[in-house]
Amino acid sequence: MRTPLAALSADDRALLRKRLRTPVLTVLALLALLAVNVTLGATLPFAQVWIVEFLVVAVMVALILLVSMEVIHEPPLIRLFAGLGFFWVAIMVGMTLTDYLAR
Repeated sequence: MRTPLAALSADDRALLRKRLRTPVLTVLALLALLAVNVTLGATLPFAQVWIVEFLVVAVMVALILLVSMEVIHEPPLIRLFAGLGFFWVAIMVGMTLTDYLAR
């Protein structure tokens, strides 16, 4: 049976805090960016709001790619292919949207 959090030593709690800091901050940043994107989409404060929304989504993808997928710690070749994979998905989504909006 696992020990409760209160039974951990001070060193173990400090290590747990250190290891959870990056994922928790990443989730909070993604939620904040999602709130910005939803707010911009709901209010449409100006005509070219889609550019700002696209930049927010690009930052979200970069956070997911670098932090959640831990690509930042990988060799350059793996980083290249991970980026190309996301680029390919963006092309496929763009082509799907083009087909959908053209009909």
